[in-house]
Amino acid sequence: MSTKDIYENIEYLMLYNELNTRINNVTIDTRKIKPGDCYIGIKGEKNDGNKLYMDAFNKGASLAILDNYDYKESDLVYLKNNNKMIIIVQNSIKALGSLAKYKRSKFKNPVVAITGSAGKTSTKDMVYSVLNKKFNAHKTIGNQNNHIGLPLSILSLDESNEILVLEMGMNHLGEISYLTDIAKPDVAIITNVGTAHIGNLGNRSNILKAKLEILEGLNESGTLIINNDNDLLHRWYLKYKDKYNVITIGINNVSDFLAKDIIMEDNSSSFKVNDVIYKVPIGGEHFIYNALVAIATASIFNIPNDLIYKGILDFELSSNRMSIIEKDGISIIDDSYNANYDSMSYAIKYLSNLDGRLIAVLGTMKELGDFSEELHRNLGKLIVDEEIDILITVGDYAKYINDEAIKRGFDASNSYHFQNNEDAINLLKKIMIKDDKILIKASNSLNFKEIVDAIKGEI
Repeated sequence: MSTKDIYENIEYLMLYNELNTRINNVTIDTRKIKPGDCYIGIKGEKNDGNKLYMDAFNKGASLAILDNYDYKESDLVYLKNNNKMIIIVQNSIKALGSLAKYKRSKFKNPVVAITGSAGKTSTKDMVYSVLNKKFNAHKTIGNQNNHIGLPLSILSLDESNEILVLEMGMNHLGEISYLTDIAKPDVAIITNVGTAHIGNLGNRSNILKAKLEILEGLNESGTLIINNDNDLLHRWYLKYKDKYNVITIGINNVSDFLAKDIIMEDNSSSFKVNDVIYKVPIGGEHFIYNALVAIATASIFNIPNDLIYKGILDFELSSNRMSIIEKDGISIIDDSYNANYDSMSYAIKYLSNLDGRLIAVLGTMKELGDFSEELHRNLGKLIVDEEIDILITVGDYAKYINDEAIKRGFDASNSYHFQNNEDAINLLKKIMIKDDKILIKASNSLNFKEIVDAIKGEI
């Protein structure tokens, strides 16, 4: 990509020292600048990246795109003397999206895009692992799935990449619409429709509507893969299956890729699809759904079963997602990155299938709005139904998990609620014993990684 390609494909207000030179990479982080890069200044909650353009230039950037800039004549002298360029735009985030859209238009290989209320990142990781057995695949790093992260993932493509796997997140209606217009996927995947962000969207029907926005950018000959066991997606499929090219996956409802003969173990599972056995190296039913999506995706690209099997077996989760830490007979299930009702439910059900004393350390789930108390109470019921032994909660709304569990017969002497992580850490250090299985999960803002790190040092 050249500087000319850049300013011809974004809406700009002013060019300073117009150049036509090669740009190697695009970044918003001055710490990652390399010679010949394009730096885009973005104003965040704490810092204004627009003010760091000289730092970017000093580290080798050739171009800076800014939406907040005070022109100085000395700058123009500097730009000319050092072969640098500044482009002023109305909105640097939109400029980032426009650049990614241009880069995507030049990428002639397939793009797979994944959205859903829960399981997006782990599904992306598994799909990538399988596709990477046949192709040089590229994927969204971590959970960089928003209006900044997704464009950066596209812009980080290189000429060797043969397929791209993207994750799409959202908090409001219209956000997936924006992302899919940039990504133009050839394969779209919806893992499920649950209650994540229901506080913003009001009801699950609107969440379904938001997820289905992914179809707006789908290639006309593209394929949609859905979880046919999800109630809303199943009803949508029955109504619209003839309008789109849809592949279904499931465990309970008859689907194109149906898991049978499931065997669940503590840290793995196995199942059959069309008489072929697959093994998932992490326990929990939700990872079987992830594997089914990977198998369905692989079928589109004619990947043989032996490579699919190896891709599923070799897949690695992004950090802090169902990571199992074991020492001296104690197991920590680190799922501390984030939480919503659906992922909490999956994690609790996974915990309930393990041997030993079962301890659930759960924190408040955010962005549930008027549904906050109800959904936290639902987890309290699930704690009882799944026969968890010890319950520890942290945060305002998490108290409803305890209240409901005790109300439904949970032993109050084994139920603890705290307002901070430190108290939860101190309790865990006192009560942990050999063979304990400890699930740690909360919305990211509660920083439950702090709990993981603290107790990890004690075992």
